[in-house]
Amino acid sequence: MSGFKRDWNGNAKRRDGPKPAAKQVARNAYTPMFEGLRNELDAHHDRRERIVKASRDITALSKKIIFSLQRVRKIESQLPANIQSEIDSRLAEISKLLATLAPEIQGINRYRYARSLACLEELVEALTFAHYLRTQTLISHADLDPLVEELARKGVTLEDEVMADAEQPATTAVPAPTAAAQPTVSLTQDDYLYGVFDLTGEMMRFATTSTALTGTMASGQAGEGEDEPRTIVQDMHELGSFFEMLPAGRGNRFQWEKKLEVTRQSVQKVERLGYDRTVRGSERPKGWVPDLSAGDGPGEEEE
Repeated sequence: MSGFKRDWNGNAKRRDGPKPAAKQVARNAYTPMFEGLRNELDAHHDRRERIVKASRDITALSKKIIFSLQRVRKIESQLPANIQSEIDSRLAEISKLLATLAPEIQGINRYRYARSLACLEELVEALTFAHYLRTQTLISHADLDPLVEELARKGVTLEDEVMADAEQPATTAVPAPTAAAQPTVSLTQDDYLYGVFDLTGEMMRFATTSTALTGTMASGQAGEGEDEPRTIVQDMHELGSFFEMLPAGRGNRFQWEKKLEVTRQSVQKVERLGYDRTVRGSERPKGWVPDLSAGDGPGEEEE
């Protein structure tokens, strides 16, 4: 026995039975144009969704690299072997994600989806932090951009390369595209600057933990003509001064001002850490952890 359901007026209606024939969509001279626009919008939303997913994964892996680097206790040319192996494995995963991302952001799409590519700022932060811990220097945009491009090229798997069919003779094999022909991911100036902004926060955390656990301010080897090695306090001073001299970015001015304010706070915390260590260092017991909360205004946040 077939069942019934009722409409909003309370009248019974059958659940089954033949459905009415679909109405024919009226077509006119403008229909192809709107269908083309529909297809473009569908492609845009699908592309943006793929970019957002890849960006989220790259951000998570970059944060894991930073967490591993925060276990380093001193600045030296070689990172500990266990930390270096963790970084290499995560960079290999990032490389594959960049390779899938590269075809989606070529040409004008590089700027069209710039807001969905926040992962590049996090990747810059991780790579510049690793470079600093090895060399006590800041890698430039001109040197970092080729490294990111090379990461994207390395992520291309064998399945993604153009290969000849197994049944075809070797003489008719289609040559694989050269490295220069492969799509890659490049860093914009904003990606680099915002990533270095965030680097100051990681340098502040590194200075705090390394000083508390080693009893000395982090520093590298003394250079030529230097009596003492340069400490991280001096590095933070220079980095903060450079940002103060830069004009505000042409894009999101609010974001620039916010990151600059956080950088100022990080520099002040490292200064306070250095002063306390120099003036009252002999009074501190082993394992002392400095209190960096004093002097912070209400509502201040760090990224």
